[in-house]
Amino acid sequence: MSDLRARYGPWAMVAGASSGLGAEFARQLAARGLNVLLVARRAELLETLAAGLRAQHRVEVRVASIDLGAPDLLERARAATDGIEIGLLVYNAALSLIGPFLEQPLADKLRVIDVNCRGPLILADEFGRRMVARGRGGILLMSSLAGSRGAPLVATYAATKAFNLVLAEGLWDELGARGVDVLACRAGATRTEAYVDSAPEGKLPVMECAPVVTQALAALGRRPSMVPGWLNRLGDFFLSRLLTRRASIRVMGRATRAMYPRFGERADGIK
Repeated sequence: MSDLRARYGPWAMVAGASSGLGAEFARQLAARGLNVLLVARRAELLETLAAGLRAQHRVEVRVASIDLGAPDLLERARAATDGIEIGLLVYNAALSLIGPFLEQPLADKLRVIDVNCRGPLILADEFGRRMVARGRGGILLMSSLAGSRGAPLVATYAATKAFNLVLAEGLWDELGARGVDVLACRAGATRTEAYVDSAPEGKLPVMECAPVVTQALAALGRRPSMVPGWLNRLGDFFLSRLLTRRASIRVMGRATRAMYPRFGERADGIK
C-alpha cells in the first residue's frame, strides 16, 4: 500500500469512475491511501461514491462532472486538477455499440471514438507531461481482448480498444525511461453495469470488477500490457497463437453472435 502511494501519489484521477471498473479503481486506490479525483458525467453517482470513500478511507476526494467526449475536455480537466498533483491517471471510460456496423448511426460511432480514443489521448498527453516533469507517475488505459483482432458486431468499439492498447504500449517504452509507468489492461467480459445492461446471453466466463482491478494495479510498472484472469489469458493464447488471424476473427464473430442472438444471422448465412 505504501509503495503505491509513494510511487503514484498524492492524487489519482479515475476517468469513468461512476460505476463498474472505474468505481472499483477508485475504491482500491483510496484503500491504498491515494487521494482520488472522480471524473464522469453522472454527478450524483460520483458524489455518492466520494462520500463513501471519504468515510471509509479518510482520503481527500474530488468530483468533476465532465463529458469525456466533449470538445472542451482539456479545459475542463485542467480546471478540475487546478492546485493538485495527479500522479496516476486511470482511463476507464468507454462507449460500446453492439450490432451491425452499417445499422449504427455515424454520429454514434464518432462519439465512441471521441470517448474511447480522443479522451485518453488528451489526458495522457496532459498528465504525461506533468508526470515526466516531476520524474514519476503512472498511466493505466483500459483496453479489451476485443481490441486484439477484428470483432464482428462490436467493430468500432474493438477498433478503439486496439488504439488504447497500442498507445499504452508505445508510451510504456517512451515514458518508462523518464519515470512514468504505463500499462494497458486487456480485460475480457467483466460484470459491469454496461455489460449487464447489454443483456448478453449464454455462459461466457465473466470476471468480477475487483480481481480485474487488483491484477491491473499489480501489473502497473511491470509490463506494457496484461490480461486479467487465467481463462482470459488461455482464450487469448488460443486465438492469438493457435489460430490464423482469419480463423480467430470467425471465432470472435460466432461468440459475439451467440451472446447477442437478437442480431440474427450474418448476411452470408453463416451463424
